[in-house]
Amino acid sequence: MLQAYAYAMYLLTGFVLLGIFFALYTWVTSYDELKLIRQGNMAAAMSLGGALIGFCLTLASSILHNGTYLMFLAWAVGAMVVQVVCYILMAKSVPDMCNAIEENNLAMGSLMAVSSLTIGIVNAACIS
Repeated sequence: MLQAYAYAMYLLTGFVLLGIFFALYTWVTSYDELKLIRQGNMAAAMSLGGALIGFCLTLASSILHNGTYLMFLAWAVGAMVVQVVCYILMAKSVPDMCNAIEENNLAMGSLMAVSSLTIGIVNAACIS
């Protein structure tokens, strides 16, 4: 019974953290991902999807490698910060990145997705 409780607690917390990350990330970006995605913008979908997966990789690694719930939460907050900083650095260092994503430039969306995934993989590995 105790394992079922722990499972439910981590699962629920993971979903809440994912929701918080989603809200934070979409607030930080200079374009409205959901509006663009509803319009069929694949670049925005790829960029946001990469960020979500990158965050989840670290979240999963934290669940697997931390012995306490509080350490899991601490690493989750750290993962949020790392992913947001990744977006900010990419937006500042790649000229016209935000406009390119708004214009559905798939290459730029792919670059953002891969950058977020790469950061997430490295971040997840650092926990183990």
